Amino acid sequence: MADFTFAHREEGFDEHIEKSIRGYSNLLEDVISLSRYFVEDGTSIVDIGCSTGKLTKAMIEYNQDHCSKGRYIGIEIAEGFYKDLEKRADELDKYEVDFILDDIRNYEFTNCSLVTSIFTLQFMPKKDRLNVIKNVYNGLNDGGAFIFAEKTICQNALVQDMITFNYYDYKRKSFDTEDIMDKERTLRHMMKPNTWEEIESNLAKAGFSDVQQFWRNHAFVGALAIK
Repeated sequence: MADFTFAHREEGFDEHIEKSIRGYSNLLEDVISLSRYFVEDGTSIVDIGCSTGKLTKAMIEYNQDHCSKGRYIGIEIAEGFYKDLEKRADELDKYEVDFILDDIRNYEFTNCSLVTSIFTLQFMPKKDRLNVIKNVYNGLNDGGAFIFAEKTICQNALVQDMITFNYYDYKRKSFDTEDIMDKERTLRHMMKPNTWEEIESNLAKAGFSDVQQFWRNHAFVGALAIK
């Protein structure tokens, strides 16, 4: 997997993402709210690319009344987040929660009621994404869910340009143009988004037949896939 995981931005990571993606906090609220329909005691709830552990912590707290005995697992490849994850673990010491520094391609999903992945798979080589999604599907219990968000690209180049320019206009509210272009050049070699059609195809090949988008902003999409 590419080494880029916002390693230069762990300090203030959550705030940076909020400024970079319009509606990011609403996306997380939707993911947390949807999680209640799937998390179950005695199962694993896995957050792929958990970064600072913010989503994992929020899901635990939101679901504590009806899922106090689930095992929550956050997986992150970037060592720069280790201190943040240690703090999260201390905050959640009364729950069964593990934060693991690992490559998700090495992880074996088992007995999962819910797997989440928020802007993570897009940083993985395209050739590896289908296999990871298959592993997620195979590790989910029947009725379990894969809730994910990804940046997408359009098949129509003109529409893609329109969306990109609108996105840059939004980012200029928080960042100067030079910073935006520097990040764009860096990400160009490290993030290879799929079209929504490619994402749907990978999900279908993995075994998911029930897939629904629930959030969209600019080129970013949030979706729910149920086994």
